Amino acid sequence: MWFAIIAEDHPGSLDKRLAARPEHLARLNALLDEGRLLLAGPFPAIESENPGPAGFTGSMIVAEFASLADAEAWAGADPYVAAGVYAGVSVKPFRKTLP
Repeated sequence: MWFAIIAEDHPGSLDKRLAARPEHLARLNALLDEGRLLLAGPFPAIESENPGPAGFTGSMIVAEFASLADAEAWAGADPYVAAGVYAGVSVKPFRKTLP
């Protein structure tokens, strides 16, 4: 089943985010290679593709996992969690309807 992983960043965590980004992207690319990633991306803090020093307010990932427990375990092991980027993470079942 698909699961939406929605994370909120700690304010002022842009430097930590940038430092942990290569590891974070490697995990996402592994899901992509397995055909289990629907979409992923950050929430810019301002209305801009590249928010610069304004940074980001969080992220959203929609990926396929066998269970909610598996999705929660995967989300909890994210490098952004370990680096102190994420203040909180929510995982919810997701049903893709369109397109």
